[in-house]
Amino acid sequence: MNIRALELPVQSPDGHAWQLAARVPEHARAQLLWLPALGVAARHYLPFADALAARGVAVYLHEWRGNGGSSLRPGRHQDWGYRELLVQDLPASHAALRAQAGSLPIIGGHSLGGQLAACYLGLHAGAFERLWLVASGTPYWKTFAPPRGWLLPWFYQFAIWISRRRGTFPGRRLGFGGEEARGLIGDWAGVGLSGRYAAAGLAADLEAGMAGASPAIRGVLFAHDWLAPPASLAGLIAKFPRARKHVTRLDARTLGARADHFAWMKQPDAVAATLCGPDEG
Repeated sequence: MNIRALELPVQSPDGHAWQLAARVPEHARAQLLWLPALGVAARHYLPFADALAARGVAVYLHEWRGNGGSSLRPGRHQDWGYRELLVQDLPASHAALRAQAGSLPIIGGHSLGGQLAACYLGLHAGAFERLWLVASGTPYWKTFAPPRGWLLPWFYQFAIWISRRRGTFPGRRLGFGGEEARGLIGDWAGVGLSGRYAAAGLAADLEAGMAGASPAIRGVLFAHDWLAPPASLAGLIAKFPRARKHVTRLDARTLGARADHFAWMKQPDAVAATLCGPDEG
């Protein structure tokens, strides 16, 4: 199969610039806008994009501001949150790939990317038929089993505090995410504490948007992924009561890799095959 590798220049209304990396097979049967996990550059999903493209799915890899090839880096004087991601950056990537591919039936993401894909779909329900979630779910502390679930409210409050004190969240030092904008961490931690999606400065009701949408949802979980347990994914999917839903749990034998939050990215064939399964044709 002939597969084109593209780098599409994108710029949001506030001047943020990045490249939308794409893998586009000849005669693609579907198009996917893919959103990375917290602190993960888009280039790390190229093997995944190749695996999907080999199955006829054109993949466009969004780049979060502050990561990879993004023109911005967070700092005390450079901040953003969910609002900028949902109303500035994602619409720009969406428009760039629609100019290439026309319709965009699928949006999806890994971890935080899956959460924000769900929120964006709720804001633009008419644009998407399907939602793909890999190792994703709500961070709401009650969806995590003890003792981790009991500790999460403390961690969320600590993340907000240290982000405000330093100006950014030191994710690489703490082993969770990258160097993140304090507004982003504030929005994320707010969901973790309340269970409800909201974005500081955004009037739109994200919860209502998801509740009114009716996509076909396919979720992929991993057997030893404590960052995205089944109850967490179930909590996110429950925000779409009108959706058709299908969840698959993969183990190490099926993956050919550790069945955790990140190992699948280097050996993504089983994940790609699951997402492109019979009921997704």
